[in-house]
Amino acid sequence: MYPTLSLYINGEFIEAQQRKTEPVINPATKEVLGQLPHATQTDLDLALQSAQTAFESWRHSSPMERSEILHKVAQLCRDNAEEIGRNITLDQGKPLAESVGEVINCSEHADWHAEECRRIYGRVIPPRNPAVRQLVVREPIGVCAAFTPWNFPFNQAIRKITAAIGAGCTIIIKGPEDSPSAVLAIANMFHQAGLPKGVLNIVWGVPAEVSDYLIRSPIVRKISFTGSVPVGKQLAALAGAHMKPVTMELGGHSPVLVFPDVDIPRVAKQLAYFKVRNAGQVCISPTRFYIHEDIYAPFKDEFINILANINVGNGLETETEMGPLAHERRLGVMDRFVEDALSRGGKIALGGERLSEAGFFYGPTVITDVPDDTMLMTEEPFGPIAPLTRFSDTTEVLKRANSLPFGLASYAFTNNLQTAHTVSNELQAGMVSINHFGVSVAETPFGGIKDSGIGSEGGTESFDGYLTTKFITQR
Repeated sequence: MYPTLSLYINGEFIEAQQRKTEPVINPATKEVLGQLPHATQTDLDLALQSAQTAFESWRHSSPMERSEILHKVAQLCRDNAEEIGRNITLDQGKPLAESVGEVINCSEHADWHAEECRRIYGRVIPPRNPAVRQLVVREPIGVCAAFTPWNFPFNQAIRKITAAIGAGCTIIIKGPEDSPSAVLAIANMFHQAGLPKGVLNIVWGVPAEVSDYLIRSPIVRKISFTGSVPVGKQLAALAGAHMKPVTMELGGHSPVLVFPDVDIPRVAKQLAYFKVRNAGQVCISPTRFYIHEDIYAPFKDEFINILANINVGNGLETETEMGPLAHERRLGVMDRFVEDALSRGGKIALGGERLSEAGFFYGPTVITDVPDDTMLMTEEPFGPIAPLTRFSDTTEVLKRANSLPFGLASYAFTNNLQTAHTVSNELQAGMVSINHFGVSVAETPFGGIKDSGIGSEGGTESFDGYLTTKFITQR
């Protein structure tokens, strides 16, 4: 059974009652799964006050206490992965194996922050005067407001929550209204783990209204957002007007460079399956394919053959390898990308059309001969469309790959050590992955540069956005 949807404020799960609600839709069947309550202004004020009150004690909590709670949540993730994953598939659409894997992998984020929160160190600075003591300490920044997306609803929420709580902060999170079950599952697990009331609060509502209200509140001292570049810039501008620091993980348009010395079948298979992961609705999905001219034809044929045999269907069916798009509106967006590419000389080599009226399904699509000024090569498609283009020279392709204002993830495939060294140095991105897709594990920083964001989540950098630096000098 899909769970009853609610708010979570001051340690209490609050159901709809007389509040405004919105339907949550299964994108594979268009079935209404439940009604999600929107927070009223009174609810938001209660969440703010609860978080502020809780912060006064939580900021002084022992790192050992925080660590114990986070470890408990990690175990609860593993214990409940199947149920949580099924609900993610119901409201978000991705195949069940991907949903369950998302939850299990996120147990590592809870465990990682459980360990690292015990190692938030300061330092002693040798004084010029021996009678003086000089210390640097790191302190929790305060109440945090976080806004998370629908494509990885569990992953994106737990990254922010574990970092804030591990640092000694309290947090109000507005998750995705389209796929809310994952965020409520996180609240349930922290509740079971004994997190004090008010440390974590979950609210829902009209995104622009909730974000504006929370960011303007003097109680909130830190903003974290994962989502599109335009919305991220709006929120960053509002936060900047109130001198509040931000962590922003925004959109990307990831180039992938395939050099002529690779094992073509192996690389084509890797890229094909990574491209249709979550139906291409992944901020680090490879979205601009630059294939060396010497292997363009065989790579294209291998790549298309693999995608043509991808099983698209309801994520709850065991044979499904790619589910639907998460929203009906995404279908129209895919059509516009295809139409623009065709109008500029691109050629459909595979797909390019909707698959079913029963759900929001769009077929894996490959478009060749795509000019660099098309929508597909300049805007993030966020769907299962792969544009293939040729290159002949490393310097030239690096210039093309770096030509956009995005800089989240990038990929290169080569067996030449010098080529790998060159592209890893010259690609302008927060994350560069050579010969695999290893950019999203708990112990490594995740974040972009340029328009793709500010700051990192994960790794030893994870707590930087949730701590302030205080210098203490005493004589």
